[in-house]
Amino acid sequence: MSQQKLEWQIQPNIQPPEVFIEEVKHYASGLPGHYAAQLLWQRGIRDTTQLAGYLNPNLYQPASPFEFGQEMRWAIERLLEARNSGEKVAIWGDFDADGITSTSILWDGLGQFFAQNLQLSYYIPNRLTESHGLNDNGIKALAESGTKLIVTCDTGSTNISEIEYAQKLGVDIIVTDHHTLPTERPDVKAIINPRYLPPEHPMFHLSGVAVAYKLVEALYETLPDVPQQPLEDLLDLVAIGLIADLVQLSGDCRYLAQRGIERLQQQLKKRNRPGVARLLELCQKSGDRPTDISFGLGPRINAVSRIQGDASFCVELLTSRDEKRTQQLATETELANCRRKALQKDVALDVNKKLAQLDLSTTSVIVLCDPQWAVGVLGLVAGQVAQETGRPTVLLSTEGDLSENAIALGSARSVNQVDLYQLVNAQAHLLHRFGGHPFAAGLSLPVQKIPLFTEAINQQLRATVGTPDGTPLPPIVQADLVCTVRELGKDLFRELKLLEPCGMGNPVPKLLIQNCWFESMWNSNTQDFKGTKVQYIKTKFKICDDSCETGFEGIWWGHYKEDLPKGRCDAIVELDFNSYENSTKGIKPHYEVRMIAVRSLAQTHLLGTTSQLDWILDCREESLVCSTDASPVSLHSSVLPVRECPSSWDELQVWFRRAQQTNRKLAIAYHPPEPIPPDQIWLQLVGIAKYLSRTGETASDYQISQKLGISDRTLQLGLDALSHLGFFVKQLDWNFQISFHPEESSPSLAKNAIEQFIGAVQEEQFRQKYFYQVPLSAIRAMATQNAIS
Repeated sequence: MSQQKLEWQIQPNIQPPEVFIEEVKHYASGLPGHYAAQLLWQRGIRDTTQLAGYLNPNLYQPASPFEFGQEMRWAIERLLEARNSGEKVAIWGDFDADGITSTSILWDGLGQFFAQNLQLSYYIPNRLTESHGLNDNGIKALAESGTKLIVTCDTGSTNISEIEYAQKLGVDIIVTDHHTLPTERPDVKAIINPRYLPPEHPMFHLSGVAVAYKLVEALYETLPDVPQQPLEDLLDLVAIGLIADLVQLSGDCRYLAQRGIERLQQQLKKRNRPGVARLLELCQKSGDRPTDISFGLGPRINAVSRIQGDASFCVELLTSRDEKRTQQLATETELANCRRKALQKDVALDVNKKLAQLDLSTTSVIVLCDPQWAVGVLGLVAGQVAQETGRPTVLLSTEGDLSENAIALGSARSVNQVDLYQLVNAQAHLLHRFGGHPFAAGLSLPVQKIPLFTEAINQQLRATVGTPDGTPLPPIVQADLVCTVRELGKDLFRELKLLEPCGMGNPVPKLLIQNCWFESMWNSNTQDFKGTKVQYIKTKFKICDDSCETGFEGIWWGHYKEDLPKGRCDAIVELDFNSYENSTKGIKPHYEVRMIAVRSLAQTHLLGTTSQLDWILDCREESLVCSTDASPVSLHSSVLPVRECPSSWDELQVWFRRAQQTNRKLAIAYHPPEPIPPDQIWLQLVGIAKYLSRTGETASDYQISQKLGISDRTLQLGLDALSHLGFFVKQLDWNFQISFHPEESSPSLAKNAIEQFIGAVQEEQFRQKYFYQVPLSAIRAMATQNAIS
């Protein structure tokens, strides 16, 4: 796919107050601090008290593990019981990087309290034969070995039937996880899942590895005299799992990642992690950069289960102090990664052939299947296709099973803020198994149902999110700052590094370099490791502009030098420092840029030029002043502001027509939505109903919907749910009168109606988030269609 199909966006150049810039300079070690301050301000870090803990982990106060409440206390009580009675305990992990590091954390951490291999063991499911989560066969095997307690990590929350099976065998379960919660609490000894915490809680975004660490931390605090190793020795594994799992790095997640990267450097110097050290050598990384994990360690750990299925030895790789053994395991891991690259390339080529036969103009969700594809790499290829096409992608394989009752296994990846979990879950009646989150999912279904699934999921997306013609928006690449080639280098890198570690919710800053060109271009396309030859592509270049006489080194993965445009162009890049040094290969530490997107000035307009629809202004960053072409425009009588975030294109169409009819410019001036948890909105609605029934007062649907921040349509679902709880809603002219008749309640009907209301609120909030982030170009395209129609 061509990079020119990307939709480009640039953050408005909003200068923070001088007092904020001065505060950032305090942490910038003599650097100007302007770029770092601008980025922090753009990303909502505006409170100077918040700023201190964000930039300096020494000033951050992490949450106590006992803020998980009674569940954590129950978990510790059960672990103490097992320790005192000498019971066998098993760790049940998962096979991806988060699951492997979670298992390693519990293996090393609980290993301070339980004798490893005697009282403590671990179990990693086989990716290719068992899939994610608990399973009956594994539980049975552990029970037969004498295990009385299973502690899960990064999995288990929704394994209700498997938990019941374990109970029948006399095995207790403690769940530590961060995935989707079941509708009711599972019958376990304890479930420690940050999803039970309020969204604003600093531990809400913890990944599996961080939750496992919090359990160990609580045990360390309970029995402080028992451990022989410092708790902090586990932080490097926490950082690897957090960054590899792409969780939102805010609150305690950010703090743990910061501390973990620091600890990783200390561990490497002491050779306490020989397996990690060797793996870094093989991927030519030093371990001092978050990208060394996201581009180096993470993919290699994930590759083992993708290729071999069984990734159990990865726990030994991460935790063993035996240099000879870990060297062997690291080599095996690197070989798996080479094989993964080769398989991924083969599947990607095949997928591209099938894509060429699709009419993407009528396709909202790409669903493709082939009996020969390797299941282990489908998620990676699906992610590539999603990014290149701007469409959620589902890839399935039967792995050679051509029978009538064949089950297709596969992976799905999302793009452009489409909630993949809700999208696929809506077709649950067609699926054999399904699990995941808004960005990625794994699924299986009978092959004969794939055509029906494809049609249904496309209709589902068209009915929720998309451009006016029903197809998704083009993939978006966003630039955070505009800079010149002259500014690239050490000082700018040090400023941008203040924001690290970067990840979900805090992406690596992307820099727009305008009117530039390329020199000294060359590409290589082979890699050879232990006789395994893998074809891959990377292009190296020097990026130049008029700001200086010499260019700056850069690299573009997955592209040949011919893909770079000739002549002047615009480029979006990320600035990085390659700290790896290998004198035998002539590699020295150096600064470089990674190409994200490029477009020739001969083929497209420059960012910032006006279009025929410049009467639509983007003022989402500020409600009082907005700009177009760098010229401030006050919101006065000649400008019509849209101050409430819409949840549909129809709502925006009303504003388009109103602006046209009154001959005014339209300012998209709504603030970022700040959604209240849907279950809290339901409780607020019940509170309003109780108040109105008690006082006899009335309220309009507009007053109630405004109070709750929901639409009239969703409010009607809420009123319907109230009727099943015994509330009688009567409409008087424009107002509602509500009375309470408990004898008319129907709990069974109420439960379903409440779930429908909460689901509608979730969907509405997702749509509002989407419309806050939708690019101005898409809004203008919508306005064009509205004008034509």
